[in-house]
Order: sequence, then C-alpha cells, then structure tokens
Amino acid sequence: MQSTIAQLWARADRPAVRAFFLSITALTAALLLALYSGAAAELGQVVLASTSALAALAIAGWVGVTLVPVLARRTPLRWIAFKMEYRVTFEGWIYLGSIIIVALAALNTGNNLLFLILASLIAIFLMSGILSSISLSGMQLRLVLPEHIFAGQPVRAMVELENQKLTLPSFSLRVEAAKAKGAQGVAMLETPVYFPYLPKHDRVQQVIPVTFPRRGVYRQEAFRIVTRFPFGFLRKARQLNLKTEALVYPSVEPTAEYLEILPGLEGALESLTKGRGQDLYALRDYIPTDSARHVHWKASARSGSLMVREFTREDDCRILLVLDPHLSAEDSSQSKPGESSTNERFERAVAICASLAWHFYENNSLLQFRSAGVETPLAPADQIIFPILQHLAVAQLLPPDPSQSLMADLATSPELFKIIVTCRPHGSVPASVWSSSYVVFLDDPQE
Repeated sequence: MQSTIAQLWARADRPAVRAFFLSITALTAALLLALYSGAAAELGQVVLASTSALAALAIAGWVGVTLVPVLARRTPLRWIAFKMEYRVTFEGWIYLGSIIIVALAALNTGNNLLFLILASLIAIFLMSGILSSISLSGMQLRLVLPEHIFAGQPVRAMVELENQKLTLPSFSLRVEAAKAKGAQGVAMLETPVYFPYLPKHDRVQQVIPVTFPRRGVYRQEAFRIVTRFPFGFLRKARQLNLKTEALVYPSVEPTAEYLEILPGLEGALESLTKGRGQDLYALRDYIPTDSARHVHWKASARSGSLMVREFTREDDCRILLVLDPHLSAEDSSQSKPGESSTNERFERAVAICASLAWHFYENNSLLQFRSAGVETPLAPADQIIFPILQHLAVAQLLPPDPSQSLMADLATSPELFKIIVTCRPHGSVPASVWSSSYVVFLDDPQE
C-alpha cells in the first residue's frame, strides 16, 4: 500500500494536487456557510443569513475563477480520444429481457421487493459497463516481429500488453487486428491473443506463431483490445493506433520447378567449379568419373584402395544472378485486365531467384545480383543475401523494354557466369550473352 502511494505521489503533479485540495477545502467551507445561512434564516436572523450566503457564494466564485482553470489545464484528457466500441451480446439481450419483465411486474403490482430487485438488476448491468471500461483503460500494446520473415514459414511474434494503471488490474482481454471495412490484405494477427489477467502496473508477454502467405510489405494500422468482463453482457473494444510494418521475403524452400532446374544449372557450373590449381587439397576415394592422372599410387598402396588427389582452385566461381522483370511485347499486348497468368509466372520467377540466391548463400559463393534499377556488388553471398531478398520481396512486373538495356549490360561482363531468370519467350536473350549464361525461361505454362 505504501509503495503504491509513493508511486502515485512521485508521478503526481504537485501544483495540481495543491489546487485540488485547496478547492475541496474552500468548497467545504462554502457548503458549511450555506447550511449556516439556511439555519440563520429559519431563526429570523436575516442579516447573519445574508452575510453567510454571500460569503459562501464568494468562496464558490473564487474557486471557480482561480482554481478550476488550473485544474482544467493540468487534467489529462487523453481518455476523450479513446475510441470505445461496444455491443450487447446474446447473453446481454437475455438479461435485458429479464429486466423488462421484472419492470413490468413491479409496475403492475407495486411490490417494493420487485422494485428492489429491478434496481439491483439495472445496477449490475451498469456495473458491467463500468468495470469493462476500467479493464480496458490504461492499456499499451507492443508487437515485435522477427527481423527476417519468409513467406509461408511460421515465425514467432511477441505480443506485449502493458497495464499502466497503478491501483487496478485488468481481466479477460483479447488482442486482435483491427481491419477497416472493405480493406484488402491479410491481418497480422489472424488468431486473437488472449490475456486472462494483467497485474497492476505490469506487463505480460505472449509468443505466438504468425504466418504470412505471400511476399511483400504487410501493414497494420491499428489493433483492438476486446473484453467481455465481468459478466459477458457487453462486448467492449478499444482501438489502439499502432502502425506496424513487416517485410516478407519470398519463400526459399525448394519447389518442384527449382529442383528440375538445379541439375542442369550444376552441370553448367561444373566446368567452372573444378579445381585447376597446383596445391594439394585432400585425398579421397576414387570414383569412376575421376581421371587416372589424379590417382595417388602411394596412398592407394597403403590403403588397399584407389585414392585420388584433389587440388585447390586458383579462382572462385563468380556468379551473376539476374531477374528480368520486364514483360515481353506479345504478353503486354495480349494481357487483359484482371488476368493473373503473367503475374503467376513472375511470382514463379521471383521464387526461383530467391531459391537460387539462398542456394549460393549456403555454399558461400561469390555472388552478384542485378535487376531493373538494382545492382549489388560482387561479394560473398552471406554479405548480400538479405539485400537481394529485400528487393525480391517488393519486386514488381514491369512493362516491355524495347531497348533491352538490362540484357545489353550483361554482355559487358563476360568474366561472370550469369544465371538469368526471365518471363520472356525463347529467343529474347541476345546471342552475345549466351556464351557465359544459363537462362531459365518461364514463358511456357507450368505443368
């Protein structure tokens, strides 16, 4: 109890507290003078009664002119801006029907006991609204999402609810996303989070799984705290403006289409990734595809089986991953409003690009990424993987590019092995790029 009083006094506005108690004292004195004036008037002491009444009026006027403005300026009025929504539940309508029945019976019979029961029923309903409002007051919400989120993969989000009231706890609160009427998109909290009890001046955290189905930017403007405490007659909700944004990367899980592409890509890279250096790296068992020149005969004689020498590479394979976001001229002319085939192909292209970038990240290859208006430096993949995924998260399909500036720029980098993912048809890639490229075409319908 003492700690609560100490906290209240520490947070109190000292001049406002002094003005409050001074106004209470002055108004008490004015009330006593008014009562004394009435008693003096009954005894026939007109002068004394008039003087007491004028003194009481003067004190009340002084409080109203000097102290009330001080209190009004220092009173926090944030609660006026709280948007409180409420509706009567099914149980509440049943209870109101019972009140109407008791009221009719009390009016028809004039029974005092029925009037007493009616007053109790109305008081309970009013107290339900008051207690639910108190439970919703003083609440602050915080939603913490992971730094890196991938589409289709559940992540652990933390919902924290803080009770800023110093004296009263809160009960039976449910946090859910507030979605405006007609708004499109997926709410961040599809499943409400329930908090059965919040102690006074304390905070409670809950960790929940959240899944975002598609890549892109998810925005949530507001959340809603809902309660049916204490009796369930009213469902009250308070809206909290908490702008939250999440950037969701495309999924990097291997798809069937990606697994079909990977063997051909690895075959194209094989000639570039073989070790051609002169320094011995390791010894391993012989496999039928190894050259007889690399057999280590002494180690083979000692082990009783053929052993092969592996050499270090002089240069690492340098890869340029390219996402071509441009439509072909034919697709642009034939596409109809609302048609989703081209968008689906582009989403497949983005997913393949993300999976390839993640593949090179796991292998820690030297990687560079390029797309329309975006280019990363050539660096180890672990240094640029998340900038690549951030661009892929917001990449959009672009209109045709007659000059093919992106493809023309690729021809100036013959030293890089280029992996091009495009929605354009076969034959759209210049011949000058083919010699050092592996092109993934997505112009055919997916089988």
